[in-house]
Amino acid sequence: MSAGSPLLAELIEALRCLPGVGAKSAQRMAFHVLERDRAGARRLAERLSAAVERIGNCRRCRGFSETELCSVCASPARDASLLCVVESPVDQAAVETATGFRGLYFVLLGRLSPLDGLGPRELGLDQLTERLRSGEVRELIVATNPTVEGEATAHLLSQLAREAGVRATRLAHGVPLGGELEFIDRGTLAHAFGSRQTLT
Repeated sequence: MSAGSPLLAELIEALRCLPGVGAKSAQRMAFHVLERDRAGARRLAERLSAAVERIGNCRRCRGFSETELCSVCASPARDASLLCVVESPVDQAAVETATGFRGLYFVLLGRLSPLDGLGPRELGLDQLTERLRSGEVRELIVATNPTVEGEATAHLLSQLAREAGVRATRLAHGVPLGGELEFIDRGTLAHAFGSRQTLT
């Protein structure tokens, strides 16, 4: 695979750390940058090195940030009474891009998963509880993924909100806009049917 080059073999193996990249994809990427785009490879290596060194986590929301407070948490234009809880920084980016949400975030950096060693402590729930008890938050928007672990996490978050006297809401799940019932998977359709709402 490495055509006799130990360094090339190491590069291919290193590229396999990326999600969805297997041996063949990693080999294709390595060969491409070495054959066609060494300048791009150098730029990628520099940016990756800088990102790993300088990007940490915001002390307030736990999202990615180069500074102690991220730009969202530091912005006086955001509504601090609305707090959206997401599992990961990529989920935060999705909500930020796709919606007009103007509140703040809390990033769990995972979801309840005892088998993976992720409990309330690892998810920063003590920090979240402090924010909920501060009196600043009026609504906790639970935006965990609709998986078994995500639902368990959502249940625990709703309990924390209730104990702090904060209203908890959950993102709606169900039939996507433009979707046709015959093509929707059974689990999604059953959830949507069970969560039906009154038409106004």
